[in-house]
Amino acid sequence: MKQRKAWRVVREVVEEADIIVEVVDARDPIGTRNRKLERLVQEEGKPLLIVMNKADLVPKEWTEEYKRRSDLPVVFISARERKGTGILRKELKKLAKSLLDERERVKVALIGYPNVGKSTIINTLKGKRAVGTAPIPGYTKGKQLIRLSKRIWLLDSPGVVPIDDFDELVIKGGFPADKIEEPVKPALKLISRILETRKEAITEKFGIEEFESEEEVLRKIGERRGLIKARGEVDLEETARWFLREWQTGRFTLFTNEKERNRDFAWGFKEILDGVERELLLDPRRILWRFEDELWEKLDGQKKAGIREIEGVIVGIATGFKKCDSAVKFLEELTGKHVLASECFGKKWKGVIAIME
Repeated sequence: MKQRKAWRVVREVVEEADIIVEVVDARDPIGTRNRKLERLVQEEGKPLLIVMNKADLVPKEWTEEYKRRSDLPVVFISARERKGTGILRKELKKLAKSLLDERERVKVALIGYPNVGKSTIINTLKGKRAVGTAPIPGYTKGKQLIRLSKRIWLLDSPGVVPIDDFDELVIKGGFPADKIEEPVKPALKLISRILETRKEAITEKFGIEEFESEEEVLRKIGERRGLIKARGEVDLEETARWFLREWQTGRFTLFTNEKERNRDFAWGFKEILDGVERELLLDPRRILWRFEDELWEKLDGQKKAGIREIEGVIVGIATGFKKCDSAVKFLEELTGKHVLASECFGKKWKGVIAIME
């Protein structure tokens, strides 16, 4: 759908509805709020509610701070987890209360970018009490209203805010990362937005503390992921695709989730992996024999990991575990790869060297 036509549809939805709900991705509020839409609603003089979906992926204290600073009413929900939808219903009733003095019923419309969860929210709000096509005289044929309460109805046709350019389409999850021919540009744009919004996310996720540019961040991510070309250069395109895929799937957000906090670790073993690559050691036992002293020196209670792609396989090292199986599982979760061979070492604290496909 072309930009002009898409905005015409959005305007029609705004004109028809009495209350507008702008659905935003809580992981990226700056990138998924649309000021043009908000100005349009305010010009129409209609109530506007900001619904931050996917709130299970951000810290509760941050949601409270965002609500406190917002000049518009904000509700945080997780439609997928069915959390917060009761609060959303209460907020809609509050906004509808004054309008119901003047009209028989109030219509609510959900509007937002693709993939922010509008349809999931609609389906959650429908519940088992969903009513099909509204029995309202004169209501446009082909459209539907869903009854939320006796006098509050939901437009069952979410308005889709058009995305201005391809890079934004990728960042917002509207185009699969694996199919992008030139992924570096949108990846750098996403990194720039993250640095502007909450640069600590880069350090928490990738252990990168010092950098001078977005491209250097991307390069260091590639180094830590082991996405290296034959001549020892970082494969920036593959790194960009991986980075965008992590963002699109929610495995990387502006905030470290509870699971990642529980498995907190430090990146390391660069010198050892440099030696492994230089000597082309692709057998875990041979790697341990060659670098045994250095590896034993690093054994303590702190989790450390290092990953490098060499000759088409992934070499991974992980230390700081009480069980070898835990270290192997950790490397598989970290890389998304399957361990083909591994060698365990250590006594109280253990480490693993693994080859992964």
